[in-house]
Order: sequence, then C-alpha cells, then structure tokens
Amino acid sequence: MNIFAIETSCDETSASVVSNGLKVRSVVISSQIKIHAGFFGVVPELASRAHIENINHVIWQALSDAGINFTDFSRKIDAVAFTSGPGLAGALLVGAIAAKSLACVYKKPLIPVNHLDGHLYSSLIENKSVKLPFLSLIISGGHTELVAVEDFGKYKVLGSTRDDAVGEAFDKAAKMLGMSYPGGPAIDKMAENGNSEAVKFTRPYLKGSWDFSFSGIKTALLNYLKTSPVRNEKQLNDICASFRQAVAETLCFKSFEAAKKFNLKRIVLGGGVSANSLIRKIFLKTGQKNKIKVFIPSLIYSTDNAAMIGCAAYFKQKNCGLKYDDIQ
Repeated sequence: MNIFAIETSCDETSASVVSNGLKVRSVVISSQIKIHAGFFGVVPELASRAHIENINHVIWQALSDAGINFTDFSRKIDAVAFTSGPGLAGALLVGAIAAKSLACVYKKPLIPVNHLDGHLYSSLIENKSVKLPFLSLIISGGHTELVAVEDFGKYKVLGSTRDDAVGEAFDKAAKMLGMSYPGGPAIDKMAENGNSEAVKFTRPYLKGSWDFSFSGIKTALLNYLKTSPVRNEKQLNDICASFRQAVAETLCFKSFEAAKKFNLKRIVLGGGVSANSLIRKIFLKTGQKNKIKVFIPSLIYSTDNAAMIGCAAYFKQKNCGLKYDDIQ
C-alpha cells in the first residue's frame, strides 16, 4: 500500500511516499529556519506563507523522487495522508487543503493523522524489530509527552509538560546566552567542549508525577547569568554542558522510572529534541544498564517530516479500514 503524506504542522513543509508503513520511497523537507531565525521563534503568519510558497514544489519533488508523476498518481498511490493537528492553524490548513485536493481529484481515501502519532511511530521506520507494548517519549519544540503504547492507536498519556516544552526551554536558554536559533542544536554543539558539572542546575524530577516542568531550570539559568554573566567561550561551553546535562538526566530519569513502573521493556524516542547527542547517548547507556531496549529515529525522522505521517497513516488505515467516502 502506497501512501502519499503531507506534513505542515509548524515550520517544515514536507511530503513523502511510504510503502506499507515502513518503506520510505521518498521524503522531501523544506525548512523555514532562516525565515524565523531573526525572530528567535516561529512566526505563524510567516510560516503559513512559506508553506503556500513551498507546498507545490515539495509535492512534485516527493512524487518525482519516488518515480511517480501526476498521470499515474491514481494508479500508484492508494491513499493520501496529512497532519490534522496539533500545530499552527494556518500552517495545518495549507497541508490539509493540498491533501484534500489530491484525494478529491484522484478519488483516494484521505487519512488525517495526529502530529504526535507521527512522532510516536517514527522509530518504526528504521527499526522493524520494535514490538508492542512500549513506552514513548515525544520531545520537541512544542511537545513533551510520556506515553504508554499498548497497541497501534491504543495508548495512554502518562505525563506531559506543565509549562515549557523541552525544545522551547532549549530555545529560550540559547536566547539568554546570546546564541543562534534554533537553540537546541546550538547548545548541543557548544556543550561538547564544556564541563557538565560546572554549574549545578536543578533537576525538576517532580517525583510522584509523570509530568515534566522546564520553567524552573530556565529561571535557574536566568538567575545564574545575573550574577555570573558570560565572559568567554569556555564559560559558555560549561553553562551549555551543565544545562544540557540537567535536561537529559531529567528526561532519562522519568522515562526509565515509568518503564519500570509499568513493566515496559522498550522505550521509543521521537521528536526534534531526540536528535540531541547527549540525550541519545544517555538513553542508550541507561537502557543497556537496565536491560531495556531503546529505539531512536535517525536525524531526518526526528524532526518534523511527512514520512512519519505516512507511517502512522498506514497503521491507522490498517486498523480502521478507511474508504474514499471517509474524507473529512
């Protein structure tokens, strides 16, 4: 089954052709980082305009890379999927209109997909050995979710952030430090040459709850900078390393405690922050120590992409059996 998928939830315009949920025949991603960097965050109106400008080219390129043109779309594509939310309203609308237009013209089933479902299943694309049940940690610029997955489409959200998402915390920390946007990769790069024990940032474990909170560690950084402003690159490296260490340990601690509590032997990461080098390293190391398998998507499937939407759509269709009349 070939699914043509579109993802436009935030600041990446992406399209992909996915076969049987796991084989990616093409994936094209057009990033808007340069557009939003000057504002140090995503500007919704600018994001929507950029999606409108990019969507046709991205769709054409994804089909072309998969060896498909609009003439044989009807014969080679079985369904059209798109991100229905959550995300920026205007950005989502662009993808929805494009997907519904293709589905209507070629009379194909239309499969709306929750953006978080995409991140939740993104690791399956490259790790066919992932077996249910598992614990999923979704970490991105807008989301921090800990989810117990019993079966496809059957899961329970154990905890989420009470304030800032983890990616948002990285972005705000980088802005305080006078670094570039997006903040996560910038801090990750500088932290590689720093001492993670130089600054004693709090670990917001919130014991007794599976929720997360990153506003406190962000405030701790702000208070630290008031008394110890950055004077040289070494100090900046140490601050970045200490901040990254505190965030990584918090995510790791809560995830493995939840896995033990609910007797889950597999942890699956997803979302843009799962690209962080220390988070990947600390999860894999802790997994080996506790005999819990850890699955992390490669960098291209960590950030927002249409391949993960195609993957999630396949399993949704498989369980729901959608037809063309189900278009919504």
